[in-house]
Amino acid sequence: MVKATYHRPALVEEVLGLLDLKPGDRCVDSTIGDGGHAEAILKATAPDGRLLGIDADPNSLQRAGERLQPYSERVVLRNDNFANIENVAEDTGFTPAMAVLMDLGLASWHYESGGRGFSFMESVPLDMRLNPDQPISASDIVNTYSETELADLISTYGQEPRARRIARAIVSNRPIRLASDLASAVEKVAPRRGRRIHPATRTFQAIRIVVNRELENLESALGQAVRILAKGGRLAVIAYHSLEDRVVKSFMRRESRDCICPPERLQCACSHVATIRLLSRKVLKPTREEVLENPRIRSARLRACMAIGAATEQ
Repeated sequence: MVKATYHRPALVEEVLGLLDLKPGDRCVDSTIGDGGHAEAILKATAPDGRLLGIDADPNSLQRAGERLQPYSERVVLRNDNFANIENVAEDTGFTPAMAVLMDLGLASWHYESGGRGFSFMESVPLDMRLNPDQPISASDIVNTYSETELADLISTYGQEPRARRIARAIVSNRPIRLASDLASAVEKVAPRRGRRIHPATRTFQAIRIVVNRELENLESALGQAVRILAKGGRLAVIAYHSLEDRVVKSFMRRESRDCICPPERLQCACSHVATIRLLSRKVLKPTREEVLENPRIRSARLRACMAIGAATEQ
């Protein structure tokens, strides 16, 4: 039997340090993926710590289950989106939690052999759905959105300066059914220069974000994560592109302040009360050595906070 090759998680030691785990802690890995961070968390909370693992992708959840088999008595796995983290945690008895982790990146196998069109190198159907039950696929977007809608999408979520040219090329090459065909259409109007990233990278990112509602789900999940934390519980989030990191940064800054009124207002009128304390003013990034060992994590950005109040006490 061939042993599975698992995705190597980012910033493991940094995550463990910020979460400050203790034996017996109740933890939630809300984007469990291959289970790399989860395995480290289970080791740190031994012998009796428990972990809830959530993932929108049923294939990821299966891989995590196989990896975490030695800890099966301490693990509960649920196929759901982290946008539903509060309900899932309550239904499984994981509130209040002492730690919540969100690793927002895809696993390496999604790009290398996932078969869902996340990689522009694959001649596979253009899908990009983490959960096959989601209503809209990448193919739906590429083949039905107007040129203007595509251009706006690629510009906003891919931060691609050649968005209008790329949108025009997509429309003129319809129908586009394979991931490699989309990449070819983009490359014709935005050729690669030297050894820089593939010109379709930002377009694929933008479409994937929209298909999986990544930013909307992240906004919802962050607030829920804080609500399920016990007082003193910690939240750590790893983002991989500036749009995600901006959402996380804005949320943590806002929720760590007692007043969120505009600066020009002389007297507070918002009645906002801080719910978290930042654990680090600076974002944490992988070391040069980590990036050399695992180039896919080069853009990882880790932020963390601690709950200073909770609806339910342990």
